[in-house]
Amino acid sequence: MKNRSIFLFILLTIISGTANMVRAQDTVWRTTDIGILDSLNSNILKEKRLVQVFIPQNYKPGSADKYDVLYVLDGGNWNTGLITKVQRFLEGESYMPPTIIVSVLGIDRNKDLTPTHMDDWKTSGGAGNFLGFIKNELIPYINEKYPSNGDNTLWGHSLGGLFVINALLNEPKTFKSYIAVDPSLWWDNCYIQKIAPDKLLALAGLNITLFISGREGQESESMKITTIDTVLKKMAPAELTWKIVNYPDETHSSIRLKSIYDGLKFSYGWHNGQIEFHPMNGIVLKDKPLKIWYFGDTTKAHYTLDGTEPTVLSAKIQPEINLTDASKITVKQFTNRSRYDKIKTGDFTTEKALKPISKQKNVISGGFHYAYYEGGWDTSANFKDLKPQKTGITNADFDADKLPRKNNYALVIDGLLEAKEDGYYIFVLDADKNSKLYLNNRLLIRWAGSYSNRTYSYILPLEKGFYPLRLEYLHKNEDFKLKLSYLTPSIMSTKNPIPIPLNLQYSHD
Repeated sequence: MKNRSIFLFILLTIISGTANMVRAQDTVWRTTDIGILDSLNSNILKEKRLVQVFIPQNYKPGSADKYDVLYVLDGGNWNTGLITKVQRFLEGESYMPPTIIVSVLGIDRNKDLTPTHMDDWKTSGGAGNFLGFIKNELIPYINEKYPSNGDNTLWGHSLGGLFVINALLNEPKTFKSYIAVDPSLWWDNCYIQKIAPDKLLALAGLNITLFISGREGQESESMKITTIDTVLKKMAPAELTWKIVNYPDETHSSIRLKSIYDGLKFSYGWHNGQIEFHPMNGIVLKDKPLKIWYFGDTTKAHYTLDGTEPTVLSAKIQPEINLTDASKITVKQFTNRSRYDKIKTGDFTTEKALKPISKQKNVISGGFHYAYYEGGWDTSANFKDLKPQKTGITNADFDADKLPRKNNYALVIDGLLEAKEDGYYIFVLDADKNSKLYLNNRLLIRWAGSYSNRTYSYILPLEKGFYPLRLEYLHKNEDFKLKLSYLTPSIMSTKNPIPIPLNLQYSHD
């Protein structure tokens, strides 16, 4: 027992250290897990029950923020201590959201977690009452007192795993996700497997998830996990998203670590990264198709081109999509919890190619003109009425990071862009909130991104010639950097934007 405690301490230290790496940008990140010890008197159980509640660390009392809730059976540090660490790691890796964790502390687990009475287990058979307590007393209590959004997960190990599956079959609407870790499905001559075929029919249309873990080989056979696998394959409705994983070289205790990680990740079905396609908007010529490139995770992502919201029956996203006419592309990435589905749209109109202007007199190549203004603007100002603190040319020596301020300034870049080819051009911009890019006085991009969505793009057809270009860069966030690049017709297939060459940038002398 002493060695096991030492191993758990080392393991939690490693996980905590790994989570700290996720937030390496932070100078200090406090990881102390001090839950709120709470209690309620149960009329169903005829006793007082203790719970420990862990609220997300970023929650501010009085805010409107609401969170999913993870209910942990056999609560206490042995299970909940491990779960809080893994949950934070998954949150940091963008596989699940901030979550309230409710550690349900036990009194007599043999009674509370078992669905039937067995003579060798004197107090067994109280799962019905315990489930009633959780559904009708504990969950309403948590919803009323804590910032819960009502989206719940139930986690249990061993007899707790048995209880999880029993809860799924008897009260399936109580939780959105069920995670059963090495469940004791041998109980009462495979009682669960006997009732499952009829009970599974009631799960149709509920869109819930079930994750079951076990151990490979004889251990899985002894827990009778293979038998529930057979039942699920035959009887599970299509709306039940389920998965059974058998891990090699794990004990009944050590299996918890991998099961927490995989189970929580599966219960959400999140996919790391945003929906990302380029170009995001633009102009398409009727007689000249263009391609949209999809760079995001294609798992469970579907799209439409007519502006309607995709369903799981819509076309699956592909790495390349051909556009031949005006379209509104809508991409939706489905998760296992609809509130976290992601959606993104792009508008493409059919117009003629932009016409170049005559090359103006007194312009020279080698860079655009820039004007630097100090101040904090949330939207574009009339910079013509303001006096800049600094002006210059965006030549080879220009570097926005070397400007006097690191934030709270505006940079207005303008001049003539020379297009050397006829065809499609894609302009690509990384900027800061409400920055704008114009070509021929046409607004191409208004930057409205975030840390996870920094790059904006626009495609349009150009003829050879000169085009007025104007970029209004409003810089308030030091983490966001200015980057303007493009793809020309001859390098379009590379999908690799390049900076606009200096010899194609013109400014007035």
